[in-house]
Amino acid sequence: MKKLTAVLAITMLVSELCFAQAPGTANGEWHYLGGDSAHTRYSPADEIDADNFEDLEEAWVWDGASFNAASGRSTPSYIDGILYTVAGPRRHVVAIDPSTGETIWSYREPNTARYEYSMRKDYGKGIAYAEVDGKGVIYIVSPAFFLTALDAKTGKPLEGFGQPVPVDGFPATGVVDMLADLGHEFDPYEGIDLETGYITSSSPPIVVNGVIVVGNSAEQGYNQSRIENIPGDILGYDAKTGAFLWKFNVLPGPGEFGHETWENDAWEWTGDISSWAPLSADQERGIVYIPTNGATVDFYGGFRPGDNLFSTSLIALDVTTGERVWHYQLVHHDIWNYDTPTAPVLLDVEMNGETVPIVAQVTKQSFTYTFNRETGEPIWPIEERPVPASRIPGEKLAATQPFPTKPAPFDQQGLTEDDLMDFTPELRQRTIEALADYEIGPLFQPPLHRDNDLGKKASLWCPGDIGGVNIDGPAAADPTTGVLYVTSRKHCTTRIIAPGAERDAILDAPTGTTIADYAVLSGFGVRGPDGLNIFKPPYSRITAIDMNTGEHLWWIPVGETPDAVLNHPDLQGMDIPNTGYGLRVAQMTVTPNLLIYAGNVSDGTPTIFAVDKATGETLAQVEAPADSNYGMMTYVHEGRQYIMLQTGPKLTAMALADY
Repeated sequence: MKKLTAVLAITMLVSELCFAQAPGTANGEWHYLGGDSAHTRYSPADEIDADNFEDLEEAWVWDGASFNAASGRSTPSYIDGILYTVAGPRRHVVAIDPSTGETIWSYREPNTARYEYSMRKDYGKGIAYAEVDGKGVIYIVSPAFFLTALDAKTGKPLEGFGQPVPVDGFPATGVVDMLADLGHEFDPYEGIDLETGYITSSSPPIVVNGVIVVGNSAEQGYNQSRIENIPGDILGYDAKTGAFLWKFNVLPGPGEFGHETWENDAWEWTGDISSWAPLSADQERGIVYIPTNGATVDFYGGFRPGDNLFSTSLIALDVTTGERVWHYQLVHHDIWNYDTPTAPVLLDVEMNGETVPIVAQVTKQSFTYTFNRETGEPIWPIEERPVPASRIPGEKLAATQPFPTKPAPFDQQGLTEDDLMDFTPELRQRTIEALADYEIGPLFQPPLHRDNDLGKKASLWCPGDIGGVNIDGPAAADPTTGVLYVTSRKHCTTRIIAPGAERDAILDAPTGTTIADYAVLSGFGVRGPDGLNIFKPPYSRITAIDMNTGEHLWWIPVGETPDAVLNHPDLQGMDIPNTGYGLRVAQMTVTPNLLIYAGNVSDGTPTIFAVDKATGETLAQVEAPADSNYGMMTYVHEGRQYIMLQTGPKLTAMALADY
């Protein structure tokens, strides 16, 4: 572990005096998916500390089995004495007693065909909240892409919100059919014609100054050979009435900014560019920040030459008008599935004696792109650097990609033989041999196609689909110090690109679709000998970054070295450093005295760790009831602090024993 220098320790202590508590988590509350609208995952609750951390025990469990919950990706919100979450593929809205785990009320949207074919059903992640005329209101977006407003105390649909939906079973009020505002032909029950594309949702909306801002999700691009899709345009609605206010076109048409980045008239018939990751907002400035993913298709874009704005970008919108305040494209002509997977984090930092409002976006590429969140100016220079060209016929990649000069990358980028495991010369040689059939290279190494001139099975690019930062490990931050905590892992992806007609036949795609010249036939990774990780450790880590300076303060492995390494017969008697368990932190929360995360010890036992925020030292740990998924949070109810874990289909509340 890298140690924090004395100078940086002083910087943290001084800066701790300079920042006000971010809204959303005051008084033990947790109003937003990320705690506050800045998505810091920070709470001032401090009853649980290093001295009593190991006294944590299970306080209660809420079981989502009756809601058919499976993945458990929702982070509950604690608002005015009640916990709210969404559960299961039907995305039931559930109100829960925060001291006992008993269900208070639940709401389920009526069934539709457009729900039944939706992807990411169980990915709801949470709810949005606002006060309307002094009354608390819960908002959710369903897999069928309806926006629903519910009375927070009763769970009843909000009177005077939206328009009646002409589908049997829907309430007379409280619902907006958002397909009507996207501008595509649709049937209220069936949805949009699947030969055109479709829209769903995998994250909650966010409410900013009386405006509900709605992102979306589309068909996973790695399952496509068809090139038609609809764009994931961003929508704004009045929080009181549900009236449609504005739409921001993520794929610009003629006369709109960025239209020239779409060649071959691809803007007319392709799309995606959805904002499936959560959104963040600057409430004071009335700006909402939209992270986007790539355009159709994830790994091939020969039919859409150009940089393809606003794919794989960070977009700042004026919440009143929906107009673009600024944007930055993080990947030009993305064909690596480098979609922007987590909510941007907003902080106020101290630079040269001045308070600077920033937004930090961590990425799969292991970069932290940092901007003045008001103006969009990079805080530190971002350089356009040359990257490899594609060898696939018809594919024209951008000649350069943007590389931040600060902060430094928080995990491995690209792959060389120097990055490979070196526990013993024999294991290292076997690892090199395992990679002999693959092309390796720097960051932005492009995919290869079948029967390529190199005679390789495929190209290996790093970080890959699940490398760097991803949906299951959002960053956290301390707004009192300006320190960002990022969890990441080493991973490479290889996908062979094959003729689109071949992929289309396998998928039995709908008739009438246009088949891409090339599409993904298969995807896989490369394991080292005996199932060992191919990389030098650590396999996964947490990195603390001082956003006042852009410097890394420390890093630590996530969890402990797995038994597969410790018990390997060739490694007995060796002093193996802590490699980390190999997974990102699925859950992470910051308090005044701790960084708390969920991970695994060597034998795989789920464990919650308490870490010193200034040094990265593990201060305490306690066994957890089960492995944790996306979205730890903490709240204080009737004076008692709880730590909430997503344990599969269940919610597990941890609290101090003998309270």
